[in-house]
Amino acid sequence: MQLYNTLSAEERAELIEQAGENRLTLSFYAYAKIEDPQQFRDDLFLAWNALDALGRIYVAHEGINAQMSVPASKFDEFRATLEEYDFMRGIRLNVAVEHDDLSFLKLTVKVRNKIVADGLNDDTFDVTNKGIHLKAKEFNELLADPNTVVVDFRNHYESEVGHFVGAITPDVDTFRESLPIIKEQLEEIKEEKNLLMYCTGGIRCEKASAYFKHHGFKNVYQLEGGIIEYTRQVKAEGLESKFIGKNFVFDHRLGERITDDVIANCHQCGKPCDTHVNCANEACHLLFIQCDECAEKMHGCCSDHCLEVIQLPEEEQKRLRQGVQKGNLIFKKGRSESLQFQKERNVFEEIKAVKVSTVTQIRKKQAEKKILVGVAQHYFTKVSVGQFEINKEIKVGDKIAIVGPTTGDERLTIEKMMVNGTEVKEAKEGDRMTMELNFRIRKNDQVYKIID
Repeated sequence: MQLYNTLSAEERAELIEQAGENRLTLSFYAYAKIEDPQQFRDDLFLAWNALDALGRIYVAHEGINAQMSVPASKFDEFRATLEEYDFMRGIRLNVAVEHDDLSFLKLTVKVRNKIVADGLNDDTFDVTNKGIHLKAKEFNELLADPNTVVVDFRNHYESEVGHFVGAITPDVDTFRESLPIIKEQLEEIKEEKNLLMYCTGGIRCEKASAYFKHHGFKNVYQLEGGIIEYTRQVKAEGLESKFIGKNFVFDHRLGERITDDVIANCHQCGKPCDTHVNCANEACHLLFIQCDECAEKMHGCCSDHCLEVIQLPEEEQKRLRQGVQKGNLIFKKGRSESLQFQKERNVFEEIKAVKVSTVTQIRKKQAEKKILVGVAQHYFTKVSVGQFEINKEIKVGDKIAIVGPTTGDERLTIEKMMVNGTEVKEAKEGDRMTMELNFRIRKNDQVYKIID
């Protein structure tokens, strides 16, 4: 009986690419009393593994919190696995605004003490006495009320790239840090003002609203379904989106575009940018914001030191990162001294947006002789196939250069390429393209179209 992953992320990516089937990225949560979380975890893994469902799921005595990728053709079967449990019958599934077939590459179901690390003692207050849930239209109306204070209960790296207009955006690394900060700052207005709160999918507000009501806040409201459901309703009902920028997500995508407002900047050069990346040095893996130009210059690294490291032989890199604990760095962007343009802001400071008609307008043109058209994602050694994320259209017959610190500057003409397991003549922006290569490439290598 298989209860854990047996495939690597690279192997799984290859299988997904070969299958050529669309997948849905979704999330959901439920607070419920679960007597045996370990058995519950094992049952879920067996059911979902059989459906080729992937994702990161936490279960605890208090419920379940899940972010997942599910084959579109098996969506109904997946929902049926949820319906087997009373507390998940009819549960809302927050379907992502933007899909990526490789958003998750493993099925990880973990038993935790809590499904969200809030640092609270639930025995000290009534966790079921929650705030009033608002739909998108109601949220917009209350947001416009001058007697309303709106608070973002996400972390600093989330709110930096996108938030609701006028929101308080705590400069914190974790959800648990924001609770006492906001409580102290709003103590004097807790009885007369409307406290309006939101988060990504709604789960953090479920506990936060009960916490603030316990501490004497009279008028507590929360966005039902969070930013994800709000965006769906805005599009379906033709409403104005009061959320600007990007919605940060905790999967391979690292963000989904909500509006064309860019409210952040590249942490290395200061130009308007809201593209999150993880440092290409696996011993670092720091999350930060990097524009295309800096990505080219720094080869996806956050510092000169990391740039030097990735140019070492792979075995030497593995030796250097043995025993290095990088987990605390992954979501601490803007905290590294090597990043010159990090944000320093007060908890109540509002970030002003840079409005652009299309996001690509903030990108500087590449050199005249070549155009950046993609970034390497994987190299499948067994079949000598490279996978690339395409950001500008390329086609069979184009001359390209694949450039990287260890790859060098390899030139070739595209003779054949695949998208979603199907041979195509051209790959468009957003496609995951694969092609056979007679040399090894590495993640974050840059792909350029050569202009004659």
